[in-house]
Amino acid sequence: MLDSSGVQDQLKNVVQISACYFPFAALLKDGSIVTWGHAACGGDSSGWQDQLMDVQEICASTGNVQRMVASGFAFAAILQDGLVITWGRPEFGGDSSKVRDELRSVQQICATSGAFVALLADGSLISWGHPDLGGDSTEVQEELRRLQGPASHDFEVQAVRM
Repeated sequence: MLDSSGVQDQLKNVVQISACYFPFAALLKDGSIVTWGHAACGGDSSGWQDQLMDVQEICASTGNVQRMVASGFAFAAILQDGLVITWGRPEFGGDSSKVRDELRSVQQICATSGAFVALLADGSLISWGHPDLGGDSTEVQEELRRLQGPASHDFEVQAVRM
């Protein structure tokens, strides 16, 4: 259910909102996140609330979370220290455990309908999520290494071209 009445009292001082197919997430001024909607697709972030502090921004996927991005069925949040927290459907990017050690100094994240790609401070890119939707970039790693330090406004365009 997409009804926000269960979290309405928490939806104060909202600075950004993001949506997947079925859930929503709101970034509050204090850097915390409020989610609602289909629980398995990211509408329930209760298991991550202690880590979802200082979020900087959320995007469709201020405080500790710097940025949040959504794929079709999962969310990813960049914390101020450059680490990433993910939740939602594991096969669509909600589980980043296979690349967690590489997700350091993340500057930006983009999403497809079922995968994420992160731009690291050194200009490298890391992807995770559904392999058929962009979550497996092993075959293009050499090309990605040559894509050092794209300007942030060009990142989305360059990542889509990959």
